[in-house]
Amino acid sequence: MPSPAPGTQRELVVHRFGRSGARPKAWLQAALHADELPGTLVLHHLMPMLAAAERNQTMLGEVCVVPTANPIGLAQQMGGRPFGRFSFDGSGNFNRGFADLREPLLEAVREQLGAGAEANAALIRAAIAGLLTEAAVADEAATLKRLLHRLAHDCDIVLDLHCDQLSSLHIYCLPRQSTAFMPLAARLGARAVLTAEDSGDVPFDEALARPWWRLIDALPQAPIASDACLSCTVELRGEADIDDQMAAADAAAIHAWLQERGLIGGAAPPPPQAFCAATPLDGVDVVKATHSGVFVSSVAPGTCVSAGQVVGTIIDPLAAPGVGRSDVTTRTDGVMFARAIPGLVRPGNTLAKIAGAQSLADRKGLLLEP
Repeated sequence: MPSPAPGTQRELVVHRFGRSGARPKAWLQAALHADELPGTLVLHHLMPMLAAAERNQTMLGEVCVVPTANPIGLAQQMGGRPFGRFSFDGSGNFNRGFADLREPLLEAVREQLGAGAEANAALIRAAIAGLLTEAAVADEAATLKRLLHRLAHDCDIVLDLHCDQLSSLHIYCLPRQSTAFMPLAARLGARAVLTAEDSGDVPFDEALARPWWRLIDALPQAPIASDACLSCTVELRGEADIDDQMAAADAAAIHAWLQERGLIGGAAPPPPQAFCAATPLDGVDVVKATHSGVFVSSVAPGTCVSAGQVVGTIIDPLAAPGVGRSDVTTRTDGVMFARAIPGLVRPGNTLAKIAGAQSLADRKGLLLEP
């Protein structure tokens, strides 16, 4: 990557398995939020399996693995702790603000698409590459985003591995791609699959997949494969869930799903029964603190809850004896898939997230946390 200062240099490391140009092609990355490391351990366990498939000549497609996708964030420390969600240069969240190519891509290929889906896919990928090459970038974080986008733009499958504070495993994807990702969700034991056409701020997975669906919707007469770019975000539980046994099981689940998708030869074991159905991202009840205090949770991630149920308490540590406790409740039925780490909270802090089946009227615009 371009040197951020004299005497320093950052590198983005990409491991490649299979023959260059083979299809299907997958991009698997972790730690775009650089302090979210469960995915890095999962890829550590997955890479020997991919190397074995390459040796045994059962690697049918091409798989690119990026164990740490954010060398900028890896170097950021505050108070002795890693801080990899936001860039210290003020450019914001590392997983927001990727290039939105929907309209530029439509204009670039509108008059060029032909009668063949395969030829159209090649043309579209070339057009995306051209658009990403043309645009200038303003800062180091934008340079990283553009580099990741360019490297992954031509992949059939993209998995962006993240984690939450304390959570059960859950997945974000486009609504029309949820069917393709449900077997992966089942294999990983996901408790929620959250879908949105547009979450509002162009995260990595949506930047890759949404332009294809814009073309499909705008040009129904042109044959464009609906699975030309399957892209999702996998939230691998919580920040502290960095465990060899758990990561090895997750790696095996992803390996089996890649077999299902035709990247690796051999028969994958059948997926188990899924724990959940896909639900809308705008149906997530994001429970926030209304005042400061000490948050104590009463519900574990992955638990089914009902509207009005108490999911925690905010304690005023300065209150008189016997008072100063405020219950925190949810307004929807669903699965509480994530919650805050117990401790000091301020007004507006997120305390819990519940995946409900019905859209909530006030959940519009930016559907993901900053």
